Amino acid sequence: MTAAPAPTDETTGSGLSALLALAAPVVGSRLGIMAMGLVDTVVVGRHSAAEVGYHALAWAVTGVVLTTALGLLSGVQVMTSQAIGEGREADTGAILRRGLAYAFWISVAAAVFLALAGGPMLHAFGLAPALADGATPVLMVQAVSLVPIIVADAGLFWLEAHGRALPGTAAMWAANIVNLAVNLWLVPGGNMLGVEGAEASAWATFASRAFLLVVLAWIILSWKRARELGVLTPAPRDPQAFKAMRRVGYGASASYFIESLAFSAMAIFAGWIGATAVAVWAVVINVAALVFMVPLGLAVATSVLVGRAYGARDQPAMMRAAGQGFGVTTAVLLLVSGGVWVFAHEIAMAYSRDPAVIAGIAAAMALSSLFFVADGLQVVGAQSLRARDDIVMPTATHLVSYVVLMMPLAWWLGVRGGGGVDGLVWAIILASAVSAVLLWGRFLLLARVRLPSGATPA
Repeated sequence: MTAAPAPTDETTGSGLSALLALAAPVVGSRLGIMAMGLVDTVVVGRHSAAEVGYHALAWAVTGVVLTTALGLLSGVQVMTSQAIGEGREADTGAILRRGLAYAFWISVAAAVFLALAGGPMLHAFGLAPALADGATPVLMVQAVSLVPIIVADAGLFWLEAHGRALPGTAAMWAANIVNLAVNLWLVPGGNMLGVEGAEASAWATFASRAFLLVVLAWIILSWKRARELGVLTPAPRDPQAFKAMRRVGYGASASYFIESLAFSAMAIFAGWIGATAVAVWAVVINVAALVFMVPLGLAVATSVLVGRAYGARDQPAMMRAAGQGFGVTTAVLLLVSGGVWVFAHEIAMAYSRDPAVIAGIAAAMALSSLFFVADGLQVVGAQSLRARDDIVMPTATHLVSYVVLMMPLAWWLGVRGGGGVDGLVWAIILASAVSAVLLWGRFLLLARVRLPSGATPA
């Protein structure tokens, strides 16, 4: 075991103050991720209702691939947090280097797969040919942009595990400025690249993601502790450590794939309902995903503290971290839900000028506020379980909740039953509640089992 360097404020701390100090910039970073999608949707939507449909359908496929790929990298964060808790902070540079190499090959494979199979998948879903044809070129550009964002996120996860979330947040919002500027330049058309609408917006996303990768690389390499943590030294060959990192990633990736596949299926269901439903669903899921970044950031912060406590074999600290994550998530999302309910019509008007679309969005947004708390609690519960090396249960729970329950229920209520987008939202409400109850029940059950002594399985 490598001797740990002297502790720093960036890698130690517990309790509510530590949770909030880490969660605030992580939430800011995740909101920055979604702000890119928000800008894309708003700019394209105000340019053309048809183009925002192409954007939504292309993202429905790309999002599954991207979130699955990012799930594979979650081991970088978990292994780094546990190593810090065990006093092996000097080994975390090797974890980063393995993670970056892993991320590169994952990103290339994901981009090639999406470029080759994305278009045929859109046509195979039974969509109107015009919708599939319009979304295909957008999807091709999105495939290219997977490489910089997947590699960049490996570095971002590592920084967050070290408690250095603020520099990553600053980089993310700087990338948002790039994204907005390029969107405003390209989307209206008449530019030297000869692109407009959703395809132009996809190129703006690529530019901003490439910018983010460069800035994060500079942040990591310029950190004064990078050398002592082993960032500048080739990682020693350690098949067991790499296997442990992949193991965490496989479980998280399976969960992300299940969730993103289920929610992408909802976009297909909306396409079966009609063109207006596609536009309404695109906005509803965009806002819901934006809200979801708050509990996702809290989940990251909670899992970092749970992982450190698990690495140190401190059961009380682990329970405190999880309990505080649960409480803060509940309180924050109750406030957010109330705000979305009250301002549903104003949110709808920000996205569209079509009266029929505005009415549909407002009704669906008010209803969707009912699932924000349960959806947030389930992601905090899943991340907390993974941080304490419970990998299988979160995946199994998501499979039951979102595939076995939500997808058939959404089709029955929204498509067959004629409930439209509101029917899709009711399916999400029920599935999220089931997922949250099962995951937190599992965490409380494991709390009754004494933690094993000695080093973690990593």
